[in-house]
Amino acid sequence: MTFLAGLLEAFFTTRLQRQQAASPNTIAAYRDTFRLLLRFADEHLRKRPSDLLLADIDAALVSAFLDHLEKRRANSARTRNARLAAIHSFFRFAILNEPGHAGLCQRVLAIPSKCSARRLVTALDRAEIEAILAEPDRTTWLGRRDHALLFLGLQTGLRVSELVGLRCADVQLTTGAHVRCHGKGRKDRCTPLTRDAVRLMRAWLAERAGDPEAPAFPSRRGTRLSRDAIERVVAKYAQQASARCPSLRNKRVTPHVLRHTTAVTLLHAGNDRAVIALWLGHESIETTQMYLDADLTAKERALARTAPLRAGPGRFRPDDALLAFLREL
Repeated sequence: MTFLAGLLEAFFTTRLQRQQAASPNTIAAYRDTFRLLLRFADEHLRKRPSDLLLADIDAALVSAFLDHLEKRRANSARTRNARLAAIHSFFRFAILNEPGHAGLCQRVLAIPSKCSARRLVTALDRAEIEAILAEPDRTTWLGRRDHALLFLGLQTGLRVSELVGLRCADVQLTTGAHVRCHGKGRKDRCTPLTRDAVRLMRAWLAERAGDPEAPAFPSRRGTRLSRDAIERVVAKYAQQASARCPSLRNKRVTPHVLRHTTAVTLLHAGNDRAVIALWLGHESIETTQMYLDADLTAKERALARTAPLRAGPGRFRPDDALLAFLREL
């Protein structure tokens, strides 16, 4: 009889933290998955999580849990697949440590991912960018902080987690000005800054006057901003800007939309996919393909190079004399 609690604790401490050195974000995502799964099992099996056996978490229960995520919690197929990936990772660990439950583990591992719709990414155009950047009240400390945060996010395309972790020392404003960040997958990268960004960040950091290790964009109390706080900042100014820029009313603007905007701006400037992937810190160049799919401007340029629908085919037509010459050859 194998209790789930001990095996699950070993999975997080031995497999994820020691053996795989998983990132804090990965551990947090897996933790949230199992908190949801254990609550679901408690409701359906009437057993406290600490009393659950490994055999209780069978393929039928996991499948019912995945349906619950989609139907009751209104999760997307992508979120459902991410939860399933965490469960699969645990059962791959379980099958090695509890071979007597190999059949149960294999049945859970056989649960497939679900195909998900691939939506076009949302990006801001020039008018929308300018409207949002004009909203913060730069006569106040809070407005100057928010303006610098928005400007840097739009210019660099940093992830929200990278903006959260950005320190004063990470912003280098000397020759070869750049921002250094510790990104997804524990990868460090440097992103260059434009002259406008350098001027803005120099003024902000001079006013900020923080220690090198202090957050570049602090809260009122001087602590690091949370992800939710940055999301609220972006959403607030986007909503305010919609009064002067009506197209924003139909867009849900998030920190990730700022990142998409950076990518599309780079694409419009004629940069190759490899350059954009390097800029954004993508693991694979194929990830950048979604920006090509969403780039209406590039498609309009391609359309402009085609012949109008009512025009002739546009192919070369030799005259009669040349046709006669060719017939005689």
